Amino acid sequence: MNIRVAVIDDQTLVRQGIISLLSLAPNLEVVAQAANGADIVSLVTQHQVDVVLMDIQMPQVDGIAALQLLAAAACTVPVIILTTFDDHQRVLQAMQAGARGYLLKDVALEVLVDAIYQVKNGGSLLQPAITDKILQSFLRQTNHTAPVALPIDTLSAKELEILRLMAAGFSNREIAQSVFKSEGTVKNQVSAILLKLGVRDRTKAVLKAIDLGLLGS
Repeated sequence: MNIRVAVIDDQTLVRQGIISLLSLAPNLEVVAQAANGADIVSLVTQHQVDVVLMDIQMPQVDGIAALQLLAAAACTVPVIILTTFDDHQRVLQAMQAGARGYLLKDVALEVLVDAIYQVKNGGSLLQPAITDKILQSFLRQTNHTAPVALPIDTLSAKELEILRLMAAGFSNREIAQSVFKSEGTVKNQVSAILLKLGVRDRTKAVLKAIDLGLLGS
């Protein structure tokens, strides 16, 4: 069954270009498009969208406001934010608003397609360079403040290693290859990390870990 995708971008040429590229990918189908996020809730429900690709900078209702509309409607469709702006503050805002992935628009088609599959299957994705900027920003902001208390259920050294790989944008399969474990074992360890951090997805886990200073070493 094809993955049903919606593309939301105010630049017509960019939007049509993304749609044309995705038409080359197997098992993907663009079923809806829009120039801003004003009608995102009705768009994803009426067209039974599986994944949304959305610009972050748009007139009227931008990507972050659209994510907030989805959250208010309790709509859990995964959203990948696409932008030409490498702005870590906007990345933070998008993730905090519920984005499951964040990519710059100059990524290769293969990377974008892999991202769509990944978030459709419950994963999340961040470009390592962007994640590093978020981390450095948090370290600068918290450098002169009191340290945040660590979770009651502290993470093991192995869990911290996996958490760092998650923050670098690695999938469960890639993590498994890196730590020489089975993908099933890694999946269980990721679930344990989410439970200990009190979050429901990988993106929120990375945010929480940055906020707690777990990735600073």
